[in-house]
Amino acid sequence: MTPGNHSECDPLLRTADEGDCHEIAERLNRGCQCISLDHERLRAELERDPRDGALLATINATRPHLFADSVVFVAAPQFERIAEIVAAVERVVATAAWQAAVLESAPANARIHSAAAGAFLGYDFHLSPEGPRLIEINTNAGGGLLNVALARAQRACCAEVEPLRAMVSEGSPSDPERAFIEMFREEWRAMRGDAPLRTIAIVDQEPQSQYLLPEFLLFQRLFERCGCAAYICDPTALRFEGGRLRLDGQEIDLVYNRLTDFDLDEPQSAALAAAWREQAAVITPHPRAHALFADKRNLVLLGDDAFLEGCGIDSRTRAILTEGVPQTRKVRPEDAETLWRERRELFFKPATGFGSRAAYRGDKLTRSTFESILAGDYIAQRLVPPSARRLSVSGEPTDLKMDLRVYAYRGQVQFAAARLYRGQTTNFRTPGGGFAAVVALPCAQP
Repeated sequence: MTPGNHSECDPLLRTADEGDCHEIAERLNRGCQCISLDHERLRAELERDPRDGALLATINATRPHLFADSVVFVAAPQFERIAEIVAAVERVVATAAWQAAVLESAPANARIHSAAAGAFLGYDFHLSPEGPRLIEINTNAGGGLLNVALARAQRACCAEVEPLRAMVSEGSPSDPERAFIEMFREEWRAMRGDAPLRTIAIVDQEPQSQYLLPEFLLFQRLFERCGCAAYICDPTALRFEGGRLRLDGQEIDLVYNRLTDFDLDEPQSAALAAAWREQAAVITPHPRAHALFADKRNLVLLGDDAFLEGCGIDSRTRAILTEGVPQTRKVRPEDAETLWRERRELFFKPATGFGSRAAYRGDKLTRSTFESILAGDYIAQRLVPPSARRLSVSGEPTDLKMDLRVYAYRGQVQFAAARLYRGQTTNFRTPGGGFAAVVALPCAQP
């Protein structure tokens, strides 16, 4: 299809039942070749602050596969089911039985209570023909503001894209940027009430070398527009002095934590860990949130109907989760023979891993890698193949794998984005791939 030439889809979209809606999304993902990304508009979104005048040029030079040029299409009922799964997880995690079970073996820092829920949960899904399947949950999920800018920069090449632009436009009731800043304010209010929020530190190890540094800059500017002083720093630049967390002598009120030291137990996180233990600063996301939501071993329990029933979880919530979470088990050496025999149907992930590091499709495993998995702390998840998006890359039709990330807070979905890639796991090294804006295809009501 060419830009603006989707009119033949309009009658189908107006009259589709749920099954047709899924079919149309698949047809568009296979056939729509629109280049919908307006690079000039993207530049304007990324460079709203004069200090960032070369940000897009820097991204293009150093991160050429961060953004895809086209959108992906998802049937609205898939989103509705995703929202149900997110809400179901939140209900389970809120129970005392769940917290007792997962915190029993958690590190000491994760057992510290906080009224702050933890910002930026990312729920990652594969979209199977039977419905969305929750692959994993992440704290400090990256890409939120980058994807808002990407969605705002879409050219309305067809009627289906126009509602996306309206939804994410600045100042609209559904503006995700507004939801993100309100999330941080809620984290602050939960712990500090009506006290003024003055200073925010965005913390990651060697932030200037991080792939998502452009997003740190976007958050710094957003916090500044909301009246806060905002800094980007390495955790070693922080000091815990006089019962306060400080950066170059400046007291820090809130930390937007982007570290992958989830438990704050590495030496470079010492000041942050001390402030966490004393609750001297609002740290979000924090070790407790990671233990409750994002430890990969939790997926074993989320899909275990008997365990959930023992926690007092209602039947509807259990049904949503046992369907929406692929069967997952802990990898144990005594199960080696069974796991090897069934490996082609499994995906292996380190229990405390992140960013797809050391994760393996079972059908790609060598014996030596399998032995290292048995010796490590791994889970094995029933393989749910990702759906596909066909795009023209360098003039050639190319099938890219697709997963869907939704950002959520306190059980409510805030925003969704896709990642397009080739290979075993998501990456930002694929020509034509990267983050992609998501268009929800509505279905006619009966």
